Amino acid sequence: MNTAALREQIQRAHQHEASTGQLKEQLEHMLPRLHPSISLPEDAKGALIRFVGAYIDQVPDLLEAANSVAREAGIESQIRPVLRIAEQYFIQPPVMLASHTGLDCLLDEAYLAHRLVEEVNDLYIKHFSQPLIPLDMTMANLIAHQLIGEQFANQLDEAVHHSVDQMLDEESFALESVESYRAQLSSPDTGAAWSRWPCLSRQLGVDIATPAGP
Repeated sequence: MNTAALREQIQRAHQHEASTGQLKEQLEHMLPRLHPSISLPEDAKGALIRFVGAYIDQVPDLLEAANSVAREAGIESQIRPVLRIAEQYFIQPPVMLASHTGLDCLLDEAYLAHRLVEEVNDLYIKHFSQPLIPLDMTMANLIAHQLIGEQFANQLDEAVHHSVDQMLDEESFALESVESYRAQLSSPDTGAAWSRWPCLSRQLGVDIATPAGP
């Protein structure tokens, strides 16, 4: 995993934003059109900028954590190619993103990476009753989906589904090493460690409002 290159690219995007304010300007225009289910604090624009920055910054750590756990599970050879796809989303973005620059571009690419890991997490939950990594990105991904826009975000989702379908199947989780790892997951220490990872969006004051019951 060449996460050092990702961190360097993210740093350049932050520098681009500092000099141009491109993302800030986009979010200003976007705020009135955001879905009403997105709950924001009083400093709505500032909260969204911090959310986007943290969402992007988290990608290298996310990929490193996922790769580490896959190695422990004995299925690094199956998971690593999928994580490399997420890495390549940054280093060599898909054609649909190739003309973008700055943090707004990396939001799209970060969404691809986060969603890819989320899909792998879902497979882990199916087979192990535990996620690959303990970070719950569901809420953050829903918010990023809204910021990117429904139509384009759906196209990115399709790219993620295609990647996972191509790289992972039931046989990936039928190895002897996987069965050995499955037996370790009942440890209470594992659950205690995972509980320390907070929900990114709520940590930054951005949330999806739950409809009130009848």
